[in-house]
Amino acid sequence: MAYESAGAPDYFNIDDLLTEEHKLIRQTMRDFVKREISPNIEQWAQEAHFPSEIVAKFGEVGAFGPTIPVEYGGGGLDYISYGLIMQEIERGDSGMRSTASVQGSLVMYPIYAYGSEEQRKKFLPRLASGEWLGCFGLTEPDFGSNPGGMTTNIKDRGDHYLLNGSKMWISNAPECQVAVVWAKNEEGRIKGLLVERGMEGFSTPEIHNKWSLRASCTGELVFDNVKVPKENLFLNVEGLRGPLGCLDSARYGIAWGAIGAAIDCYESARKYAIERVQFDKPIGAFQLTQKKLAEMLTEITKAQLLAWRLGTLKNEGKATTQQISMAKRNNVDMALRVAREARQIHGGMGITGEYPIMRHMMNLESVITYEGTHDIHLLITGADITGIQAFK
Repeated sequence: MAYESAGAPDYFNIDDLLTEEHKLIRQTMRDFVKREISPNIEQWAQEAHFPSEIVAKFGEVGAFGPTIPVEYGGGGLDYISYGLIMQEIERGDSGMRSTASVQGSLVMYPIYAYGSEEQRKKFLPRLASGEWLGCFGLTEPDFGSNPGGMTTNIKDRGDHYLLNGSKMWISNAPECQVAVVWAKNEEGRIKGLLVERGMEGFSTPEIHNKWSLRASCTGELVFDNVKVPKENLFLNVEGLRGPLGCLDSARYGIAWGAIGAAIDCYESARKYAIERVQFDKPIGAFQLTQKKLAEMLTEITKAQLLAWRLGTLKNEGKATTQQISMAKRNNVDMALRVAREARQIHGGMGITGEYPIMRHMMNLESVITYEGTHDIHLLITGADITGIQAFK
């Protein structure tokens, strides 16, 4: 089709705004997804199987920490490159993108931004290569949208901290070698620290029976008098600024990733509409089908433009928390609506594993909630508009 570029819808010639390096990175990741994820993802999802071997493969292809400097094992790339990588992985599956997104934005980013040089050298190369998998412990069983209410705590014991508490709904937890954990000290101030696999009292029970993100591993972090060496504390940040800065990075990647899920649903629906014949003609010849496809493409195009502009602002160091919040909310909501319309076009076949629609739809039900729920993000924009916070 005339409006396609490099195998994806590009109705407004957004590729003209990308560099040759951007296009090469996107193609490399697209080829990786087609080779390593797409042939297997339906089976992994059906079996609720996390393919642990994908971690090292992600490391080899450069999916972990693309914006982290090369000296620490990262890619040294810009934020549009990072966005395109997330987009292509989520075309394959949101759970796979979550694995990479958590590693880069929620584990490697805080170690680089808030950690000591010793922490950077110890952890970042192993995380970048996929030798280690990391996770991010902020959400608790009783504190999700209100992370400041956390009860996980650390107590100073001279040469170490004693960590107690638990975290819930943690991507990568069951397979992690290191966890970035946020806890309150004796003064009630939020601190970040690195908890390593093997520390006594640290366990990561897996959460089962998920209907969403079935190909990623999700679990709890449980801390029972865990002795954490003082050199594992982040010294360069304190308070909610630390974890919220990480969430900005992750939400940015989600804003791009959700476009990938939407594109996969749209492309499947367009192909099906052209091939599926009813009443002696393709269903794509009917007005309501064309209306659905036209609206899907329009919404994807708007999201692409929003993500590209946000990426430009990120590269310039100008993107605000509120702008990132808007892009995450809009683009995930868009992707979920596209998935639902695509399911309608596929008819009964849309619920089967022969097509990716229901898998994307179920995944996006998690994506629209994690890293800030849809409603919380609306209130972030509302507070920015009015100067009044409505969620306190």
